[in-house]
Amino acid sequence: MVRSLLIICILAGAVSVSMAREFRCTAQINYRKLEGSGFGFLEDLERQIEDYMNNNNWTDDQFEVHELIECSMQIVFQESYTLTSFRAQLVLTSTRPIYGTMAKTPLLQISDDAWDFSYAQGAPLVFEVERFDQLTSVLDYYAYLMLGYDYDSFSEFGGEEHFQQAKRIQQLASSSNAAGWSTLDIDGRARIVDQMTNPRMRPLREVYYQYHIGALDLFVLNQESARVKVLEVLQTMSDLYEDQARQYVFDIFFSTKHKELVGIFEGSNEKGDAYDLLSDADPARLSSYNALLE
Repeated sequence: MVRSLLIICILAGAVSVSMAREFRCTAQINYRKLEGSGFGFLEDLERQIEDYMNNNNWTDDQFEVHELIECSMQIVFQESYTLTSFRAQLVLTSTRPIYGTMAKTPLLQISDDAWDFSYAQGAPLVFEVERFDQLTSVLDYYAYLMLGYDYDSFSEFGGEEHFQQAKRIQQLASSSNAAGWSTLDIDGRARIVDQMTNPRMRPLREVYYQYHIGALDLFVLNQESARVKVLEVLQTMSDLYEDQARQYVFDIFFSTKHKELVGIFEGSNEKGDAYDLLSDADPARLSSYNALLE
């Protein structure tokens, strides 16, 4: 697969002792907001989610240990409707390695506040992507979303089939009227996959490839050349911002990358140009970009 070949080139010399599945995911459960006692069994869900994400086959590709997509899932329970029915917030982060360094770059950071599901003590998480389940369908959706973003960062539009799978999960779930799946939600799950599979947003998807392969992965070899490439990426984002109404996937890009972008340009000769482009493309985070004026 293209992604595998690219990672092998990027991590040349790395030794893998065994084949693995796609994710190295950690989960963290927080139920302190729930009133009353008897919710200690929710701690079991932490291990179950990790097992679900890490031990199921999400693609037909084979990942070696050094290729695994690292992700974290923080599940913060907001309220309990019953002893086994809840609303939770999911804070999701996935990362990608940067060539020639031990560092990783954040690839996707999302906070999802509309996750309603039922979970009883000892209940198994059944891996059945084509069947809607309030709990596991959200995990399935975000697994394929992470795969889509990851594959796009290694090859142009490499994540297409995974975005399409996430969209199929969303479409199946939307008929359930469960929270978070409606196409009417401004920043919901439907909005992400609709935009990432929209042909008009292909320039944004190209950005993920150009930013990571063309800039970050070359940064240790030639910082000036890499910064120029990032400026080209930001020009594309600025043009997209002017060409279309603000899209939720723009916010996802900048909420994930804004600190990294400041770090790339801070103290450099290109910081003024970067500030101009960032302030145009992402005015919501102007306070962060003001560091480039110092």
